[in-house]
Amino acid sequence: QVRLVESGGDLVQAGGSLRLSCAASGIPFSLNAMGWCRQAPGKQRELVAAITRGGSTNYADSVKGRFTISRDNANNTVYLQMNSLKPEDTAVYYCAARRTPFYLSPNTVDYWGQGTQVTVSS
Repeated sequence: QVRLVESGGDLVQAGGSLRLSCAASGIPFSLNAMGWCRQAPGKQRELVAAITRGGSTNYADSVKGRFTISRDNANNTVYLQMNSLKPEDTAVYYCAARRTPFYLSPNTVDYWGQGTQVTVSS
């Protein structure tokens, strides 16, 4: 059974930082592309950051320079370090996996986590 379990979501003031973690099980983690997507109320789910099997990364323009995605294949975990948070970053953040070496997008995800809430107050 595939499981992606996120943690680290919280309420934080603007300008603050959070680190999200996603522990994966039931998949060959090192062979999968991983990523983080988010969905704010009334909006579509969007890609925040993605990392390929080989460690290449891709970011949404809105988070470039502030967020960093990384992966620990030994511990089947993907991280999202979020700095300089803004109120517009408020959303439910979802961990995602794709059975491919390449980047994922919200339309090409094979597995989703249950989501973790990030709220940034102004």
